[in-house]
Amino acid sequence: MLQPKKTKYKKCQKGRLTGKASKNCSLFFGTYGLQALEPAWITARQIEATRRTLSRLLKKIGQIWVKIFPDKPITARATESRMGAGKGSVNLWVAKIKPGNILFELTSSSHEIALYALKIASYKLPIKTKILFKK
Repeated sequence: MLQPKKTKYKKCQKGRLTGKASKNCSLFFGTYGLQALEPAWITARQIEATRRTLSRLLKKIGQIWVKIFPDKPITARATESRMGAGKGSVNLWVAKIKPGNILFELTSSSHEIALYALKIASYKLPIKTKILFKK
């Protein structure tokens, strides 16, 4: 599972997901990409499930780049705990996604396999996505 090795502050505030992505919004490494159309928090488990799906479908004919990293900790209180005991411990790690972010990039020798792999991979994510490709 993806998570940071070290963090200066173990817990952070929620924040807001307003606006559109200004960085990481065009294809840089690969010829095909998966672009987010909605703002969301994507968990490390969802990223890993998507990455495994892509690698299983592409086998050895393609290369994958994961362009997002879950660096935001999400805390959770213990169930049935009373109020006033402070903030809970870190439960999971998420990546903050804004509309326009490129989530995954890949190269493949086959156009059909690449599009099929990205379509299947998009089902693993909780947001609407768009498939991009360089001409």
